[in-house]
Amino acid sequence: MAMSEPPPLLEFPTDYPIKIIGRPSDEFRARVHAIVLRHAPLIEPERVSERLSENGNFLSISYRLRAESREQVEALATDLKACEGVLTLI
Repeated sequence: MAMSEPPPLLEFPTDYPIKIIGRPSDEFRARVHAIVLRHAPLIEPERVSERLSENGNFLSISYRLRAESREQVEALATDLKACEGVLTLI
């Protein structure tokens, strides 16, 4: 008797939250946003938020993407991890 595959963790399309943390600068913000737009070109401005850390040392940029596939999410994460200035992805 063959074992069936487990169900996928996410069903697509889905709203997918991602948070990118780095040092605050216009360059960091522009690099991150360009990567996100390459993978999710239809992101609406109200689905993007930013928060500066208490001491102003870190900037978190949060996106609520409409992800169409696991491959899209994985490619986005790979590009963001390789982006200069990105310290953490959540």
